[in-house]
Amino acid sequence: MDEEPRTRDWLPRTVALLAGTLLLATAFIAAYVGALHQPHPRDVPVGVVAGDQRAESLLAAVRARTDTIEPVGYDSPGAADDALTARQVYAVLTSAPDGTLTLATASASAPAATELVTGVLTPAAQQARLPLTITDQVPVSPDDPRGLVPFYLAVGLVLGGYLASTALGVSLGTAPRGLRRAGLRIGSLAVHALLLGIIGAVLVGPVLGVWDHDLVAVAAVGVLTVFTAAMVATAVQGWLGLLGTGLVILLLVVLGNPGSGGIYAPEFLPAALRGMHRWNVPGLATDLLKSVVYFDWRSTRWPLAGLLLWAVLGVSGLLTAALFRNRRVDSTGTTR
Repeated sequence: MDEEPRTRDWLPRTVALLAGTLLLATAFIAAYVGALHQPHPRDVPVGVVAGDQRAESLLAAVRARTDTIEPVGYDSPGAADDALTARQVYAVLTSAPDGTLTLATASASAPAATELVTGVLTPAAQQARLPLTITDQVPVSPDDPRGLVPFYLAVGLVLGGYLASTALGVSLGTAPRGLRRAGLRIGSLAVHALLLGIIGAVLVGPVLGVWDHDLVAVAAVGVLTVFTAAMVATAVQGWLGLLGTGLVILLLVVLGNPGSGGIYAPEFLPAALRGMHRWNVPGLATDLLKSVVYFDWRSTRWPLAGLLLWAVLGVSGLLTAALFRNRRVDSTGTTR
């Protein structure tokens, strides 16, 4: 048997796979090391009530020395408090008639960010000879002092979603032939999402004891996250095949994890990654988990809408890929 034709068959494919793996690994190292090796916080938002002269003066003095803190003005104390619980700011600085300053923080948003704000404003208040009282209005769980559980849970859920999609793609083909098979795949991934979402909530709740409340809400977010990741991966793989798997890893893992704002608050990341948590699946899932566990419903609106939008796009992408594949089969009269 002639070995040369066989070599010509597998060699280009092998080289392409190894080259793709090399590129993904390189991107992984560059993204993680580049984003996380030396965080440089900038424009960390701190609320202040318009007309609160002592608080405004202190924040203005700090802003003149460093760009780590960004004062955000609000019309009333109620609006500033709402911004804190809606995760629009990490802290609110107010002053009392006797000159005492109060810094209300929400460490559940990002302990590192609230520590930074406290570390910057405490010496500034001392220098201005203004007494400063610090309160934590939305504390992080004592079993998660660094606030990383929402991120790691989100990563596990996203990983479970795209791995399930990849497993079905390897065993059954990346693009289902026809809407019926596409519907069966969607149903299978939905069942997988339901099971993994519940398992994740039970693990961080009753088993590990990180959160002793909102078990149903955490499970619901988990189900949505797994299903969204699975459908995005399935749609991309349905259109691009094996290349789609690499693209999914790039979007959901290589860029998605460091850009999620889970390891460091978004304001600590390089400029190119700061807004990524507002549109990528790991970032949306991390934000939504924080919101349902620690904050009120207003902070859930965009993360929930973003995940639902990705899920709808994923389902639509898979169905259109299945229709396209079915038309190709009908036009050629063969199945592949």
